[in-house]
Amino acid sequence: MDPQGPIASAERLLLVNSTGIMLVVVIPVIIATLAFAWWYRSSNSRANRDSDEGYEQRIEFVVWSIPALTVILLGGVIWIGSHELDPRAPLPKSSDPLRVDVVALDWKWLFIYPDKGVAAVNQLVIPTGTPVAFRITSATVMNSFFVPQLGSQIYAMGGMTTHLNLLADKPGEYPGLSANFSGDGFSEMRFIVKSVSSDDFNAWLEQVRGAGSALGEPGYAELAKPSIAVPPTTYHSVDPKLFERIVEQTVAGPRKMGGSSQPQPLTRRAGD
Repeated sequence: MDPQGPIASAERLLLVNSTGIMLVVVIPVIIATLAFAWWYRSSNSRANRDSDEGYEQRIEFVVWSIPALTVILLGGVIWIGSHELDPRAPLPKSSDPLRVDVVALDWKWLFIYPDKGVAAVNQLVIPTGTPVAFRITSATVMNSFFVPQLGSQIYAMGGMTTHLNLLADKPGEYPGLSANFSGDGFSEMRFIVKSVSSDDFNAWLEQVRGAGSALGEPGYAELAKPSIAVPPTTYHSVDPKLFERIVEQTVAGPRKMGGSSQPQPLTRRAGD
């Protein structure tokens, strides 16, 4: 309810409109129920009660037509609004989108900037006013990527890629989380989205490139081991094909086996 981007704002508007349309029926029904209960109480001798059943066409028409029209209107609003908020739909561009690859791990988030050659864990830094094009996957069980103030919760699934486009209107820090239970460390699977100016974003990139370690296959195998409440970490360089290999399951890393995580290389057979 505190949107900081166009997607979250559109979702709030859709929620408000849907609630308003439903209240058109809900409020009169509640009032009518209370009024009928009060008027036809047993102590009211003025109430005319007829025990004979009869059919009143005008009453039936009102009783059924108003809810039917409400459902049609509500369905139309939600249908149109939902399609306009298709996660894959690109946002109107004032600049080229920033590409970010997202990997759900046990129990942390890995963010790869493929065009910038850097990566971060449990911290996502983006420039304010720049569309961000996400590719999202999971290296373990199914998870869910969600930044409530920016909008559009979407699932992360192993061996698959989902797409999401978001934009932050204002500088600030916005909490992100996992919206799908994924095991022991689920409650700590949180991250911070930092929306900063373009100059501050470039400065952050330079800072990341001058510190930290490289994220290749050995580093990823260590990172992918289950851990809880991992502090934000950055990598000054990253294997350019790491995300694709995670999706294809051809990079070494823990995989859920019978309820526990055991390190083992993942391979993909031709035709799978």
